[in-house]
Amino acid sequence: MVKDVRLADKGLLQIEWASRRMPVLARIREEFDREKPLKGLRISACLHVTKETAVLIRTLISGGAEVSLASSNPLSCQDDVAAALAAEGVHVYAWRGQTREEYYECIKTVLSYRPHIVLDDGADLIVTLHQEAESMLVDVLGGCEETTTGVLRLKAMERMKSLKI
Repeated sequence: MVKDVRLADKGLLQIEWASRRMPVLARIREEFDREKPLKGLRISACLHVTKETAVLIRTLISGGAEVSLASSNPLSCQDDVAAALAAEGVHVYAWRGQTREEYYECIKTVLSYRPHIVLDDGADLIVTLHQEAESMLVDVLGGCEETTTGVLRLKAMERMKSLKI
């Protein structure tokens, strides 16, 4: 679910621009296209929806993963990029200006894909997984948190012995 799918062409141009400036991911994507190391894996992500994130998402898909994406910050979501990813078949649940309720509904929706891997920015996805979708933890192989704030939240969960991944 994105704000306006008609923005996809503009978003595609933004993604292609970023892709040309991210040579390491381009090389990984070429390898992933051939080898499909993520085939059969479901990845749920809660990240800033930007052209750079889109390059990462495309790389994961090239590796064979099924990816669902929510925005980690409704104020940073690039609606054109979200539309372009959605047009390419990515399960995107992100738009600029989400309410708090919409934000958490989108997080719950990406969790409904029963991820094997979670990618997070701020730990809202991982915390929601533990608090509201605990039965899905059995499928989770691992995750990644990219911010200090999120790591601190996860360390607090670990100290309380409530972190299960």
